[in-house]
Amino acid sequence: MLTIQAQSNIPTDFGMFTVYAFSENEEDWNPHLVWVAENTDFNKTVNVRFHSECITGEIFHSKKCECGQQLDSAMKYMSENGGMIIYLRQEGRNIGIINKLRAYALQEKGFDTVEANLKLGLPADGRNFDVAVEMLKILNVKEINLLTNNPDKLKSLVNSGIILNHRVPLEIESNEVNESYLSKKKDYFGHLLERV
Repeated sequence: MLTIQAQSNIPTDFGMFTVYAFSENEEDWNPHLVWVAENTDFNKTVNVRFHSECITGEIFHSKKCECGQQLDSAMKYMSENGGMIIYLRQEGRNIGIINKLRAYALQEKGFDTVEANLKLGLPADGRNFDVAVEMLKILNVKEINLLTNNPDKLKSLVNSGIILNHRVPLEIESNEVNESYLSKKKDYFGHLLERV
């Protein structure tokens, strides 16, 4: 059963957040995290971002994706408007960092982001957002605005008991490296992108 294993207040460049670590096992070294901005009221509509871990983009500022910029934008938005980021340990669309690097190597040979995963015998996108919904329920959040471009995240809320009030776009300008990646997100996955 998923439970809160620890929590603490953490000051960041974007403001103060209360961070909750969620897992089924207190010895889990890779728990899901929920970052809650200090001006958040759970009794009102809560701004929420479901964000999947991306070591390459968030920590090392890879230009192959826009994940790091999305996370920074979401933290700034939550700090200014109240809300939370549900940080899911689903690296590389849930294929893990080793397979992600293998997929990147295939992309260097001309495969796109979907083709590379499929060639490795992996799903194009293996993420599951049900665990994010479960964490919202544990925190007793009833109604949300969701910062996303991903229709699968919106679908995860259908019949969940949590009211989706509004979708807030979180679109980042493409660069010379990730333009084809973003186009694939729009054309293959149906992401709600206007700038690509």
